[in-house]
Amino acid sequence: MSFPWAKNYEPQQPLMKWLDAKLPLPRLVYNAIGAGYPVPRNLNYFWNFGVLAGAALAIQIITGIVLAMHYAANAGVAFNSVEHIMRDVNAGWFLRYAHMNGASMFFIVVYLHIFRGLYYGSYKAPREMVWLLGVVIFLLMMATAFMGYVLPWGQMSFWGAQVITGFFSAIPAVGDPIRVWLLGGFAPDNAALNRFFSLHYLLPFVIAGVIILHIWALHIPGSSNPTGIEVKDEQDTVPFHPYYTAKDGFGLGVFLMIFVALTFFSPNLLGHPDNYIPANPLSTPAHIVPEWYFWPFYAILRAFTFNFLWIDAKLWGVIAMFAAIALLFFLPWLDSSPVKSSNYRPLNRIFFWILVVDVFILGYCGKSPAEQPYVILSQLCAAYYFAHFLIILPIISRIERPLPMPNSITEAVLAKNADASSAPATA
Repeated sequence: MSFPWAKNYEPQQPLMKWLDAKLPLPRLVYNAIGAGYPVPRNLNYFWNFGVLAGAALAIQIITGIVLAMHYAANAGVAFNSVEHIMRDVNAGWFLRYAHMNGASMFFIVVYLHIFRGLYYGSYKAPREMVWLLGVVIFLLMMATAFMGYVLPWGQMSFWGAQVITGFFSAIPAVGDPIRVWLLGGFAPDNAALNRFFSLHYLLPFVIAGVIILHIWALHIPGSSNPTGIEVKDEQDTVPFHPYYTAKDGFGLGVFLMIFVALTFFSPNLLGHPDNYIPANPLSTPAHIVPEWYFWPFYAILRAFTFNFLWIDAKLWGVIAMFAAIALLFFLPWLDSSPVKSSNYRPLNRIFFWILVVDVFILGYCGKSPAEQPYVILSQLCAAYYFAHFLIILPIISRIERPLPMPNSITEAVLAKNADASSAPATA
């Protein structure tokens, strides 16, 4: 525990004393999420998204286990087994829609979690390991989601697997063997479906394991906060319970209301209608598009339309797509500013919002056909995406003049409360 003033767990009941001596699980829970874990007193609702991501993962694991009991990973019957789940299994439609929309909700809260970390500098020392493990979780999520998208074996599932795995063939010498190894053949079929199903079932438990490491790494330096100032004394903190369990509970309630509304009233809003057509290797869809959470990276992949330096355009696209995620690993060292929070970095705040707009435009281009003006727009936005992290961020971290910062978290909280109390009342 990083905080010497944290309260120690002292069981009072004989049963709890015995359990604490034999298996100190209550002590672990108390120190992790109870009154024994002090957190900064100024956390806002943007710090809810870690808990919401955990709740989304729990929904995915529970619904996925039940769905796996009825799914058949065989190219001949996979599509019909999904229809069987929807029509014949008790509450099967609800489990399938909850799992399908749960994936979208998972990515929504994780993307918000990432952008919160970018805005408040949560990737900076001493929390580099927390950030790096978070990026690993994001990569595992993308792999799990891609393989899960293949399982319904509809038109978009089949052709999405065909196109995405086809990009590996652009890698010289080893590309085709890698693609054959991934698919278990020369095209998506039974072998690919079985492999993707096995890995899709396994990886959520791997994600859960990395999340435990993520939380463990977080508990060493403690949580970041909106000011970016480290905790200095006991006055800067409050116990996690009941202050933030109540706050997380409110956020979880809002999350579940949105999730339930999406699942019951518009379950196919974020899906593709072509995936309700059985996979047909002889009929290529007019416009092949992945799930919405892959759109920005799909736009980067398609942004390269010409060969450069004797390297094929397709290979450049594959390199750029993986590099777009890989450079997040280097972010703690690309941004050398000693100030963490963009609340005190006016220049960084401007470019952060430009990056947000840039990612949204990339997403729009990723879902659009590979034609003008979307191609040139995706090329410009992809160029800015890499320039932001590799050029702009290192430069502004050296030339920017941060705003004056408070001496402590308590000082910032008291100043904010004083400003709020002195504000004129409105009629």
